[in-house]
Amino acid sequence: MPLTIEGREHDLGGGFTVRRLLPHAQCRSVGPFVFLDHIGPSEVPAEHPLAVRPHPHIGLATVTFLWEGAIMHRDSLGFAQEIRPGDVNWMTAGRGIVHSERTPGHLLGKPHRMHGLQTWVALPREHEETSPDFAHHPAATLPVVELPGARLRIVAGDAFGETSPVKVLARTLYVSIELQGEASLVIPAEHAERALYPVEGELTLDGEPLAPGRLVVLEPGSEPLLRAGCDATVMLLGGEPLDGRRHVWWNFVSSSRERIEQAKADWEADRMGQVAGEHERIPLPAR
Repeated sequence: MPLTIEGREHDLGGGFTVRRLLPHAQCRSVGPFVFLDHIGPSEVPAEHPLAVRPHPHIGLATVTFLWEGAIMHRDSLGFAQEIRPGDVNWMTAGRGIVHSERTPGHLLGKPHRMHGLQTWVALPREHEETSPDFAHHPAATLPVVELPGARLRIVAGDAFGETSPVKVLARTLYVSIELQGEASLVIPAEHAERALYPVEGELTLDGEPLAPGRLVVLEPGSEPLLRAGCDATVMLLGGEPLDGRRHVWWNFVSSSRERIEQAKADWEADRMGQVAGEHERIPLPAR
């Protein structure tokens, strides 16, 4: 039977909460994905815009994908890029990067909807200390597969005969699936590890209901039938297994505990870079 993981509400501060699915005690990763937050769907009030102050990362790539809203990304490499629905922001932290995430200027003072996913992909050991980088891919550049009653956007990696232009360092599966009511889709077994995350709508998997807000980790080699009772959205993610255990502490991911300790010291000593024009920063947690 597939493993089902219940999401937990997590407060990011300022009244902004997300549903966190990974990491979880029952499942530390699916393919290279070691972190999964579901943002919204929710209303962002005019008086409380998104304001995630500068903070650091190592050993991972952050992946932001939206269905509604917009986020302004700024980082210590000098990139400043707004992400909108259907786009991909892929930030490779490597040996270290600092970034902030805020409501774009054109939405400040205006209530608006926010809905999306933020994930972290652990880098292969040989690339954990690679140079940091950032790439933006507009929605129009991502391949879309049209099937009867189904529209599949290949966000990253390869699936359903198409490959995303997003540069990945390990085989990756990340697909946004939109199903019309009564449509069905067989989930192929072409990737070693896979999970489905129902975003909205009524869905069943091999006849069993899929509850929104729960991550379903599929059995290796299985080809289950996904069916929609009404118009629905679901995310398919996974890829090749990690090449060893990863330690996750705050915003740091590494195969080495010692490397995470070094990152802690570097952040406290302000040695990881700064976001131009921003003087705030999120301090190292007490524990």
